Amino acid sequence: MKLELIKAISKHVELSAEEQRQVIQAFSGLKLKRKDLWLKEGGQARSLAFVVSGCLYSYSLDNKDQINPLQFARPHGWITDLYAYLSDAPSTLSVEALTSSEILSISRSEQLKLFEAVPKLERYFRIITENALVSSRKRNLDLLNLSAKERYEQFITKYPGLLQEVPLKLIAKYIGITPEFLSKLRREH
Repeated sequence: MKLELIKAISKHVELSAEEQRQVIQAFSGLKLKRKDLWLKEGGQARSLAFVVSGCLYSYSLDNKDQINPLQFARPHGWITDLYAYLSDAPSTLSVEALTSSEILSISRSEQLKLFEAVPKLERYFRIITENALVSSRKRNLDLLNLSAKERYEQFITKYPGLLQEVPLKLIAKYIGITPEFLSKLRREH
């Protein structure tokens, strides 16, 4: 399970055998069942999760307790409430397993120790944080500028197979359309 993490890191930085050992020691493994809540809104985001297998998603609840999905994390993806994780503030998001999943998690204090022991990891986490920021901004602009059909097509390109794993109402909410319109787009596609 931890070798998947090393593979993901190796796409951006090269680690020696000793550095790999240090990384592996810093992370804890956890298996989640479908619908397990890994992080609850209002709680402490004490860890950052690397998805080994399965699919998790983060969401917020509106004033009518409706779920607003913000991110899907599949294998080799990362997920948490990043603001809460970095600032030690209460989480404004929840993170739930959409499917049976395996994750590796690291606390902020362990991550900071790891940055000291393996400085290359600061570069790795800078790269994935930059990628997440760009992805978030692109999603916001797409919601404003693309048609529903274009957003649907981008979603199925970015997340192949997710339509079979995730409730359609979540996907519809994520791309900013009604579940009925999503069904129509799926029939036409």
